[in-house]
Amino acid sequence: MSPFPIIAVVGPTGSGKSELALSIAAAHGGEVLNSDSIQLYRYFDIGSAKLAQAARRGIPHHLIDILNPDEEFSAGEYARRGRQVLAEISARGALPVVVGGTGFYLRALLEGLFPGPGRDQAVRLRLAAREKRRPGSLHRLLSRFDPITAARIHATDVQKLIRAVEVRLLTERPPSELYAAGRDALQGYRVLKIGVDPPRQALYHRLDQRCQRMFAQGLVPEVQHILASGYPPTSKPFEALGYRQALQLVQGDLTPEEALLEAQRATRRYSKRQWTWFRRDPEVQWFQGFGDDDSMKIAVLERVAEFL
Repeated sequence: MSPFPIIAVVGPTGSGKSELALSIAAAHGGEVLNSDSIQLYRYFDIGSAKLAQAARRGIPHHLIDILNPDEEFSAGEYARRGRQVLAEISARGALPVVVGGTGFYLRALLEGLFPGPGRDQAVRLRLAAREKRRPGSLHRLLSRFDPITAARIHATDVQKLIRAVEVRLLTERPPSELYAAGRDALQGYRVLKIGVDPPRQALYHRLDQRCQRMFAQGLVPEVQHILASGYPPTSKPFEALGYRQALQLVQGDLTPEEALLEAQRATRRYSKRQWTWFRRDPEVQWFQGFGDDDSMKIAVLERVAEFL
């Protein structure tokens, strides 16, 4: 049996990935599989740039609004549920179009995860407390334990650092060694990875404007509504860009002007990290411009047609 095709659309936040994915799905009878970690959560709409139903053009979207804000969700769980969705889409004779900026989720979906241990909450709490007392200490510790893994994780990405150090402590082996031992890669599919690569300064300008729109369109009331619904401010999606700053505003730690400026700065930095992540993947075929540019759509649709 011939492998089923998958199209994956990757790139930095704000680059027009969702619009490009819709164009691919519309042209080739596709369905969209979300790989953005925040769009998994209900009620987190404005800050995650989640497409409203009316904007989805009748194209089925999967793994959006499947979690409550206080639910935990791992890359392994995403891979398990995502692969189930892929199988269902392919069984219908449709084309799966995976889109989102969470590179680790996409890697888990396509390449699988290393055979690491389960989570140890006591260890994780101890590591989190250490990092809170001495910011940057986990990255320094990981650099001694496993410089290969430390080089792949940003010094401020506390969740990934906690997991990497946790794995090292529980297994007494470097995570990079476990990773190299092999993963459960997706079988029965062939993948075309499309990278959206807009001019950097133009993207930064667009991201600044998007942050302004988010606050103008009600990001702070959205956060207030989520909190009023009984979900704690420690819920995982509140750590996301925009939401973190809006929450700080609600809690009185930032002024509206400070919240906007910090959200803009953090979003620009995040887009740069996404670029770096996806640039490491030699399988990504890059296209210059924004995903909602007509010229980009034409070029990508031609490449997708060749692939199919």
